[in-house]
Amino acid sequence: MKTSDIRKKFLEFFADNGHEIVESSALVPHGDPTLMFTNAGMVPFKHVFLGDETRPYVRATSSQKCVRAGGKHNDLENVGHTARHHTFFEMLGNFSFGDYFKKEAISFAWDFLTVELKLDPKRLFVTVFEEDNEAYDLWTKGIGIPEERIARIGAKDNFWSMGDTGPCGPCSEIFFDHGDHIWGGPPGTPEEDGDRFVEIWNLVFMQYDRDAEGHLNPLPKPSVDTGMGLERIAAVLQGTHDNYSIDLFKNLIDAACKVTGTSLGKNEEHDVSLRVLADHLRSVSFLLADGVLPSNEGRGFVLRRILRRACRHGRLLGMKQAFMFKLVPALVAEMGEHFAELKEGQGNIEQVIRIEEERFIKTLDKGLTLVEQAAKDAGKGGTIPGKTLFSLYDTFGFPTDLTADILKGQDIHLDMAGFEVCMNEQRTRARAAWGGSGEAALPKAVFEIREQHGATDFLGYTTLSAEGAISGLVQGDTSVASIKAGDEAWLISNQTPFYAESGGQAGDTGLIKSKDAEFVVTDTKKVLSDLFVHIGKVSKGSFSTGSTAHFEVTGDRREAIRCNHTATHLMHKVLRDVLGEHVKQAGSLVNAERLRFDFSHHEPVTAAQKMNIEAIVNAEIWKNEAVETKLMTQDEAVASGAMALFGEKYGDEVRVVAAGFSTELCGGTHVSRTGDIGLFRILSETGIAAGVRRIEAVTNKAAFQSYVNDANTLNEVAGALKVRTTETSEAVSSLQSKLKEAEKELQSVKAKASTGILDDLIKEAVEVNGIKLLTAEVKGVADMRDFMDKAKGKLKSGVIVFGQINGEKVQLVAGVTKDLVGTYNAGNIVREVAIICGGKGGGKPDMAMAGGTEPAKLKEALAAVSGLIQA
Repeated sequence: MKTSDIRKKFLEFFADNGHEIVESSALVPHGDPTLMFTNAGMVPFKHVFLGDETRPYVRATSSQKCVRAGGKHNDLENVGHTARHHTFFEMLGNFSFGDYFKKEAISFAWDFLTVELKLDPKRLFVTVFEEDNEAYDLWTKGIGIPEERIARIGAKDNFWSMGDTGPCGPCSEIFFDHGDHIWGGPPGTPEEDGDRFVEIWNLVFMQYDRDAEGHLNPLPKPSVDTGMGLERIAAVLQGTHDNYSIDLFKNLIDAACKVTGTSLGKNEEHDVSLRVLADHLRSVSFLLADGVLPSNEGRGFVLRRILRRACRHGRLLGMKQAFMFKLVPALVAEMGEHFAELKEGQGNIEQVIRIEEERFIKTLDKGLTLVEQAAKDAGKGGTIPGKTLFSLYDTFGFPTDLTADILKGQDIHLDMAGFEVCMNEQRTRARAAWGGSGEAALPKAVFEIREQHGATDFLGYTTLSAEGAISGLVQGDTSVASIKAGDEAWLISNQTPFYAESGGQAGDTGLIKSKDAEFVVTDTKKVLSDLFVHIGKVSKGSFSTGSTAHFEVTGDRREAIRCNHTATHLMHKVLRDVLGEHVKQAGSLVNAERLRFDFSHHEPVTAAQKMNIEAIVNAEIWKNEAVETKLMTQDEAVASGAMALFGEKYGDEVRVVAAGFSTELCGGTHVSRTGDIGLFRILSETGIAAGVRRIEAVTNKAAFQSYVNDANTLNEVAGALKVRTTETSEAVSSLQSKLKEAEKELQSVKAKASTGILDDLIKEAVEVNGIKLLTAEVKGVADMRDFMDKAKGKLKSGVIVFGQINGEKVQLVAGVTKDLVGTYNAGNIVREVAIICGGKGGGKPDMAMAGGTEPAKLKEALAAVSGLIQA
């Protein structure tokens, strides 16, 4: 049975048994600041299990995409070397929120495995928590599992908890026996770590609430959370104990073989690399599809590390050019039907991977050069320090096994103990730096307000002021009955004209008034998808829960935001027309001051393209066409030509905004007519990540003011040059030409002066050990290498060392004339001299550079050269 068919059969089985099929949530978890990535099927339901949230169903089933490659869940280093470690996997699960419990959960699992999938019951082994007699009886007496195929296991493996406190309960795990031809024993035996018995399904029975003292209190509505790895059950059904042998991975590995020109099964090391490519392709592509981009911190760093590890394994297969991006179509063919985000984002995924690969290839080459230098410094029989190994690993992505492979046969050792010390220090720093998803954890009071009073109705599309009832007040983590002058709080109402920050648009500001009271709103946020939170401070009077108030948005600020938002839509359409259909939104910010738009594009936008984009957008603005909004289903919207933004999630009913030639799905606020925007101007265009560009622009009054500012600057420059503004460009060009001529003359004067200085310095050369030695402190030398070349030419034969102080640093250069290169080494000389000045350096035998941090010791360092020559 194909992997995709197993997924479908699982979801349909539970749907037929009253479960709601819930679409996989994103790999970036929202509302849970403790997680870097979604790493289990229950993550999207966490607040339901905690009782902070309710859903319109009490039974659910899903196939949740998961990543474990960062934080405490880090399977990265094992991937490729074992049969079942992955960075990306799918977790099949069924969930009960206070509905059914152990009996039904066990029955569902058994029926699905033995009836739907037709697994031999004799090959299934079960574990229960050692104190869970109820589950034991359900398995043995209800299902009929023989006692020799069930084991009682301790709390370490068979008791689950969400944290130190809160929901928890015993587990029951189902194992599949691959047969006695594979080494291993059942759970609870000394041989349990073998591959014979493989866990395929874990049933968690949440029946207790652990309090702060550690007491287990029965939950009023026990729940069920189960998880079965799709890849593992596919391996069982396809007759293999190796997940990488299932159909999905076979096809991805076949694609990798074609691209790399290798074959599976002929070289064990190559097989590891092929498995790494297949696994890492999935995690990288899905992370990119969910909006994560490569970076040097947080999720982006984990993504970059996974991708670079894949590139390194490609290099082991002989790939010296970018290649991973070529494997994306194979992944889309395998998984794109179920996960539409792969299909929709394919072009962007391929582009980002390619650019990131090309960058790492340059880094890889630099790393190779450093390995060679480290080997030279260590010498035959020597050891490369742990700090150097860590620098290669951390800065250049060079694993130590690659370094060792390069140095094989050179009789050079690696300080692995020192490397591990550095690695442990980095892990400690990473754990301390990681604060979870980056979102602030929501106070429990917010969930209670949402539960009691429902969502907030947004009235701001048609009005900037309205009456509303205060449904909740929150200070810190606590719900309060009232707030008074000077109090900072969150004010939540049943309805509001205030737009809450979302979709890149900034939240509204304004005032909330009630009789003699006033609450100054400094920002508006949206939590739990539909609850609007007014953030601010009481300036006078007091407010209480349940009372009514008048809500008034700051009008001119909202109007500026409207102009910028509609202009963003127009610019997005023009970018696709001018630069190509590959352009996709990668992020945006729309506030009262400006608009910022991030988009996928592989190169800088030229000056001519920017002028063209501006001209087309302004032409559309000046048509002054009406901006229309309609509500429709997402399918209807897409069928009508509306653009759905990459990485955005939409509800069943969507809002479609048609502004001029642009039609997009959007929940933001917009102008009534394009002419309201007035004027559009691009201020800057820059690169912010691999394959991602950023445009910042202004509209309306801000755009006009930007032109005024430029005109004022131009007038000032023209006045300084004593020309008309129309003559400024020509005057600046003339001034630049004169400056270049003056610089040439200055360089000529400096060259003559340096020649004179050298003539004087050569006279100071002394004879040491039968050769001429010249050491001197110099000043004002711009190019020390060129200065040394000229000095060697004048001295004809000898050793020269110059030092120069630049602020708090020392610059050193050593030179040896050709006839003495076999006897003396400039690199060794400058290295020893630099140590005295608190620095380091090196180079070629005839010339070498170094730096130092102790200028006061320069004279001492130069004086030491004579001793080096005599030695």
